[in-house]
Amino acid sequence: MKICIVSDSHDRAEPLEQAVRAAKAAGAEVVIHCGDLIGAQSLKPALEHGLPVHLIHGNNLGDAQALHRLVRTSGGQLQYHGADARVELGGRRVFVVHYDDYGYAMACTGHWELVCCGHSHRAEVRRVEAVNGGSSWLVNPGTVAGLAAPPTWVLGDLAAMRFEVHGLGAQVRDPAQA
Repeated sequence: MKICIVSDSHDRAEPLEQAVRAAKAAGAEVVIHCGDLIGAQSLKPALEHGLPVHLIHGNNLGDAQALHRLVRTSGGQLQYHGADARVELGGRRVFVVHYDDYGYAMACTGHWELVCCGHSHRAEVRRVEAVNGGSSWLVNPGTVAGLAAPPTWVLGDLAAMRFEVHGLGAQVRDPAQA
């Protein structure tokens, strides 16, 4: 299963929609948004691509009532998890949180195969050694809005556990992954 991982869209509908469109064209079946959406309306163009979206709020929530209305009217397409999310996708245990330090801590537990986070606006993909002797992938897609950093998002392949950082319109880098 391929997934689109985005974060920190900060009320910017156009770059969020562009990332979801590109990810769907590359085979993504689901979107994970790691927080700081802010305006619920900014999600509507991305939802038009028909992919299920898992969303957490981050430290910039915006209008919670509008977000809950959008969830109710999405027919199950939009799932809002609150401050963090624990989901299974493609047979993988996935934890989603906004703060990058919290994401690192959760990756260190070894309870999750993939931990997605945001907040720093810096794209990063790395394997984290866990206290239980295993490891987890820690993926921060950066800021799709391009605030104080280039606009980036991540295409993940959960079958191969490979993650590629993409800019809007081009791949930024494909980290070497074990």
